[in-house]
Amino acid sequence: QVQLVESGGGLVQAGDSLRLSCAASGRTFSSCAMGWFRQAPGKERESVAAISRLGDNTYIANSVEGRFAISRDNAKNTLYLQMDSLKPEDTAVYYCAAYPTSYYSRYSSAPTTYTYWGQGTQVTVSS
Repeated sequence: QVQLVESGGGLVQAGDSLRLSCAASGRTFSSCAMGWFRQAPGKERESVAAISRLGDNTYIANSVEGRFAISRDNAKNTLYLQMDSLKPEDTAVYYCAAYPTSYYSRYSSAPTTYTYWGQGTQVTVSS
């Protein structure tokens, strides 16, 4: 089992920055690939970013490329999402997720791959 708790969401203005954190406990954090997903009202959950166990490979969705960055600190059991130049269309509930894998340098952007999910944190960007 892995317990995931997101933090760092809030209400910001367009152009502002936020850094989301996801604290993990339980199963060894470093044995899991990790991802960030978001879901806006009336829309399907979409992948935002993903990162391999070692943190050496990452994925960033086209919609946030150049503005968002994913990272992890295995010593602190924490996943991050740095979000810069936020836009109103980034408004959503953001979820972190994890799945155990034997591959050190692979990740998945498919929600169905992920086993463990956090409760989500709201990000609202006003224009």
